[in-house]
Amino acid sequence: MPEDNDLIRQFQYGDEKSFDKLVEKHLNNVFGFFLKVTRNSMTAEDLAQDVFMKLYKNLKNFRHESSFSTYLFRINANTANSWITRNKWKNILHLDQAPDRGEIDSSTESEWARKELWDGISRLPKKQRTVVMLRISDSLSYKEIAEVTGISEGSAKVNFHHAIKRLKEDLNNE
Repeated sequence: MPEDNDLIRQFQYGDEKSFDKLVEKHLNNVFGFFLKVTRNSMTAEDLAQDVFMKLYKNLKNFRHESSFSTYLFRINANTANSWITRNKWKNILHLDQAPDRGEIDSSTESEWARKELWDGISRLPKKQRTVVMLRISDSLSYKEIAEVTGISEGSAKVNFHHAIKRLKEDLNNE
């Protein structure tokens, strides 16, 4: 498959099929990222579709100053942050619908732990949440996170450290 920058240039010159190839190349990673964040395949599909719609609208203006993967990670992170912000109240208002923890068998215990982790991540301040999502979901290095978010590598490390500290405190208190 051609390189991302070649596909982008072809798309910028009017070749619509090159955008399809770009989507095909990155769809699984984008969907997987949102599946980890939302824990819901339909929501992950919707968010992935939103990312590719934004990409389609804005790719004509892509200047090749940063790597495409950095650009795509930034769109993913911004879309995830927007979704989390929009759904915070929904999550808070539906806490009464969560099953009683005493009724959970051992097979679903790890799913609860994962849900609690992502719920904790959703409560972090935006910058910390973004750094943690990129580090955990996409296994990005601090240098890559710095490129995606526009902060220094040191700031990415500090934000991650504070986020993990806060998550540990939150999870220990529950």
